Amino acid sequence: MNKLDIGKYIERFVDWLSDTAAPFFRQITIMIDNSVDVLQELLGYVPFYMIIAVVALIAFIIKKKSLGNDKAWQGNITTLIGFPLFCVLGLLLIYWMGFWEQTMDTFILVLVATLIVLTIGIPLGIWCAYNKRAYAIIRPLLDFMQTMPAFVYLIPAILFFSVGNVPGVLATVIFSLPPAVRMTALGIKSVPKEVVEASVAFGCTRRQTLFKVQMPLAMTTILAGINQVIMLSLSMVVIASMVGAGGLGESVYAGIQQADVALGFEAGLCIVILAIILDRMTQLLGKEKEEQK
Repeated sequence: MNKLDIGKYIERFVDWLSDTAAPFFRQITIMIDNSVDVLQELLGYVPFYMIIAVVALIAFIIKKKSLGNDKAWQGNITTLIGFPLFCVLGLLLIYWMGFWEQTMDTFILVLVATLIVLTIGIPLGIWCAYNKRAYAIIRPLLDFMQTMPAFVYLIPAILFFSVGNVPGVLATVIFSLPPAVRMTALGIKSVPKEVVEASVAFGCTRRQTLFKVQMPLAMTTILAGINQVIMLSLSMVVIASMVGAGGLGESVYAGIQQADVALGFEAGLCIVILAIILDRMTQLLGKEKEEQK
């Protein structure tokens, strides 16, 4: 029985694409590499205590806004300062363990990947919400992107973009794109039809209805999608380190290779602290938007 060798055809397509679109891939490499390098250098000039203070201040403001007019917290100040205090202590622990620069590098990689995902995912989600046929075509692709093992993305990424931060970022983008598209489409579809019809009756154009009615009402769901994107991006940190991406994933990978439990645990703990801070911030933003409805 002859074997259907699908992989060979995919390999030929990837080789053809690598040769044909080489200038295009080179431009993408330059843009992402420069963006990551500039942001990492800028963040490197800022003293660690200033970054910690800014993060704690942002956490305090978000937490206070999320509590809104709830009077229950006023008798218990720990409810208000608990999260900012965790940010301060967690980031100080990272600094004292000697992983500050790697944590900032990881944050920049996650930030760049998330911005690329949102730039692509939110418009695509809006299109899917308005066009059922487009969503019917895109949905299987999203399923494929989300269920394919993340290691598989690294193979063409290396062929197209060599090794370094760029293939790691782009593999992260592919892996974390589906939640942004799905949640954006879900949020817009979930807006009551009566509200949309009322906006049209008052003379709103389609663009005004989208940006002034549907998007604000769908923001809680969209923020939940952003939260998933950030968490998936952080889960790719270690995998991306296998193709030369820096940051905490590099230390975790080194700990695995060297069977160094201490190194792997400390770098993993830093990833956990960073993940909790980013997760809680996006969750609190979503809670704030929910209360504003």
